Amino acid sequence: MPAVLTVSDIWQADKKVEAEAIYGTSSELHPGVDYLINNSHSHYIGGHIEGTEEPSHFDFENLWSSPAKLRNSFKKRGWRNVLAFQTSQPMHKVHQHIILKAAREAQAHILIHPTVGTTKPGDLDYYARVHCYQAIQKYFPNNLAMMSLLPMAMRMAGPKETLWHAIINKNFGCTHLFIGPDHASPPAIANVSEQQTAEKFYAQSAAQTYVAGFEDELGIKVISAEETRYVAEQKTFLPLSTIKKENLSSEMLSDHELKEHLHNNRSVPEWFSYPEVLKALSRAYPARCKQGVTLFFTGLSGSGKSTLAKIIYAKMIELGARPVTLLDGDIVRHNLSSELGFSRNDRNINVRRISFVANEITKNGGVAICAPIAPYTQMRRDARSLIEQYGAFIEIHVATPLDVCESRDRKGLYAKARKGIMMWLH
Repeated sequence: MPAVLTVSDIWQADKKVEAEAIYGTSSELHPGVDYLINNSHSHYIGGHIEGTEEPSHFDFENLWSSPAKLRNSFKKRGWRNVLAFQTSQPMHKVHQHIILKAAREAQAHILIHPTVGTTKPGDLDYYARVHCYQAIQKYFPNNLAMMSLLPMAMRMAGPKETLWHAIINKNFGCTHLFIGPDHASPPAIANVSEQQTAEKFYAQSAAQTYVAGFEDELGIKVISAEETRYVAEQKTFLPLSTIKKENLSSEMLSDHELKEHLHNNRSVPEWFSYPEVLKALSRAYPARCKQGVTLFFTGLSGSGKSTLAKIIYAKMIELGARPVTLLDGDIVRHNLSSELGFSRNDRNINVRRISFVANEITKNGGVAICAPIAPYTQMRRDARSLIEQYGAFIEIHVATPLDVCESRDRKGLYAKARKGIMMWLH
């Protein structure tokens, strides 16, 4: 038991007000707002909290430190200035370049302080990221950098979350905080009305400007950095402003492009990363032939989705290339969701359970074939969002006409529905 909370307040959350106050928007396109509105509970509790013991960690045992332990470690090492580099992404050569430059500017040692709680959708799981950090740490000068894991969720609240990060890193004993141009920002969304241009929730550098206004009050200094790219003709990384000013050609590799390189066994440019980092990433992003996949059949009752799923299942079992699991609607209802009805909420729970099982199968390189009645768009999107982090998700809508489905009404569902309609009309 890590702590005791003595409850003194219980209240119903006003989530719209909370979203505007923290995220600056109530749009559910923002992943933090979406989680707040659709996943967090309706009531909150508050009160006095008293710590009793440190939480146990069974992974990376030597990389977890409380604020007191980390401050003491800095003191023992003689580190007077400590620059925190807080990240939820793998580190590559460009990150090493900008953080070393920032450390020289601040005359500071470096704390690599990755968040290892819930991160933004599509982020690599922290086990793989930590292996990347350990690999790149070997390329830092001796005794310049150390790493400690920060058990905290990324809420993607932009400037206000960055201020929170500054307070946290100050408590851990850091004197400086590195802030990138899009620190704590969610992925940009496509704006269909503007020909698919990317639209950001927070202006670039907004977090840097916001936190800089609190430097004196916080007692921690902000080290800001702009977007940096590789310039081949000079064989180095340069800020984007310099590249534009001198009209230089530059190169960059997005996270999506890196994943595609690894999935398709294409070589990654030498300037981008170190071999040990790419080796760690290749385990998380296996080649397509080794990647797990979920086939998600959906359609009306009697549409034939279960028949198609069983045919695909049989053919894949016959091939014997990889483990295959069939999660047909009736199978799941009998074994996982026998207590559920067919209300919207119960259907959501049923599909969520199917998605969880399919995700575990996909994550481990298997094939999950699902065939539920999943009539609501959001539940299918949630399934895709969960599973695509680890493998392929292919949604297959079996669009059989209603009259054909009704002619195959072996369960009597359509007959019951029509009987209910007639009773209502009378």
